[in-house]
Amino acid sequence: ICLALTAEQLAKKNFLVKDLEAVETLGSTSVICVDKTGVLTQNQMTVAHMWIDNRIVEADAVEYQENATYDKSAPDWLALTRCATLCNRADFKQDPENLARPVLQRECNGDESEAALLKCVELSMGNVIKSRKTNRKVCEVPFNSTNKYQVSIHEMHTGNESEDDSWTYLLVMKGAPERILDRCSTIYIDGIDVEMNDYWRAQFQRAYLDLGNLGERILGFSDLRLSSHNYPKGYLFDEEEVNFPVDNLPFLGLMSMIDPPRAAALEASVFLAFLFARLSFALFVLYSI
Repeated sequence: ICLALTAEQLAKKNFLVKDLEAVETLGSTSVICVDKTGVLTQNQMTVAHMWIDNRIVEADAVEYQENATYDKSAPDWLALTRCATLCNRADFKQDPENLARPVLQRECNGDESEAALLKCVELSMGNVIKSRKTNRKVCEVPFNSTNKYQVSIHEMHTGNESEDDSWTYLLVMKGAPERILDRCSTIYIDGIDVEMNDYWRAQFQRAYLDLGNLGERILGFSDLRLSSHNYPKGYLFDEEEVNFPVDNLPFLGLMSMIDPPRAAALEASVFLAFLFARLSFALFVLYSI
């Protein structure tokens, strides 16, 4: 009866008690762990920042891109956006009414993080669908919680006149930044692959922490052109056996996404801060990749 009465009092304060036995342990609670995405936030991602060419730049999340804060012709930017375009399973819902809307208001099929990347690239570069058709996907290893990365391989036309050199396979990878970095031996800076040494790892770590301190979800990106000698046209890639390289890749950069808080999140945070002062427990917000 006491537990039921306590649950009733909590319900009056908009707390839903799913298990009465949990009420019994509230008095001895010292830590509360809360998932951020979709709980404290709206789960409506927008790309906010990027780390490319060793600097953090703001993403221009507006329909008109004349005042971009970065050079859209720079090789670093082109490589990063190509990776975000191809290593991405999200797409716009293909009904005319949806496609007629401004890019940021379009509904998407797929994960919210990938939808944010899709909208960012569509705003900045345009014609994501054409790019995907031109660079046909031939193999994919979906994201999983063990590897924490996603890989896909695409046919890519090089533009060379020689028939043997007119195409190649491009491997693209994205995922948890530290996992991607561990698989990279170089970093792409100003159009050149530079050795991944302690200096560049420290630069990565600083950017990673700076973006993380903004409360943003961060993804790392890498790619690799596969040798046509080792992977000739028609090569049968096997996602189960992974008969292609997933190490010694060039690191391209980071993209981070912001997720607006729910309207009730501030009120809940104030209440938890009050409880923290009165009951001395800690609140941990969990970020998931």
